Amino acid sequence: MAEREEENAKNIMDLFQPGAVVRMCAPMVRYSKLPFRKLVRRYGTQVAFTPMIVSESFVRSQKSRDVEFTTDPLDDRPLVAQFAANNVEDFSRASQLVSPFVDAVDLNCGCPQRWAMEEGYGSYLITRPELVCDMVRGAKRVTGIPVSIKIRIHEDLRETVELARRCEAIGLSWLTVHGRTVKQRAEPVNLSAIKLIKESVHIPVIANGDMRNESDINRTVQETGVDGVMAARGMLQNPAMFGGYDETPIECLEDWVDISLRSGLTFTSFHHHCMYMLERVQAKTERRVFNTLNSTPAVLEFLKHHYNIQHK
Repeated sequence: MAEREEENAKNIMDLFQPGAVVRMCAPMVRYSKLPFRKLVRRYGTQVAFTPMIVSESFVRSQKSRDVEFTTDPLDDRPLVAQFAANNVEDFSRASQLVSPFVDAVDLNCGCPQRWAMEEGYGSYLITRPELVCDMVRGAKRVTGIPVSIKIRIHEDLRETVELARRCEAIGLSWLTVHGRTVKQRAEPVNLSAIKLIKESVHIPVIANGDMRNESDINRTVQETGVDGVMAARGMLQNPAMFGGYDETPIECLEDWVDISLRSGLTFTSFHHHCMYMLERVQAKTERRVFNTLNSTPAVLEFLKHHYNIQHK
């Protein structure tokens, strides 16, 4: 884990000013790693999250810490580390280990994947409000930095409001709400539910779900009154979304090529991000060819030929 330079530290809570809308890049397994975070920060992202890290292995294994968490004290701030945890000890210890290098920690209470819920991670936790509160207390006690949680909504929204209020009462710094239940996948995000939660607490609330462009952001903020927005797939398809671009601009792809090659990113990660960025701008036949490329030189040649993108 890279050392953090204290003179570059920022109080992440200062971003939550009246009338401001904080723009966050979501924690995404395999995707929201350091090179991608560097890219999105060039285009209006104010806060970026690490991918979800399983706290148990992070606490017990130096190898896990070295693989799962990397940062750059000069070019990766403000940064939030997100953990999957199912007990106070693991979440507290993981948060303590990472606290010198980040601006906040987040407890994942929203992942709906079966494996996570079977292990007592993610969305399982919204059924255990006492445990969530205990984990938030534990992390706050040993870190001294902001602690947030990211949740999905309950079928009965009264339970969601109760969870939010209980967490607020024990010092939660902010709350991110994905406006779908555990069972919902492609259904439209429930903005009225997010609005209800926002009106029920006094801490900042971040809206997550169905954020793909500036129009989506404006509509979400207007209908919910939230303090910030968080994007996931929309950011993969267009890392410059928070910069006001409706589609990935060529200069963003150029920046991605430069960052990827300088960082030594694996071909698979480099290619997959390119595939997402070009998904909405390529014709089907062109996309089919691009997606089957199997080497970095082949991708670079394709980008040069079709988009005049030159590696610096």
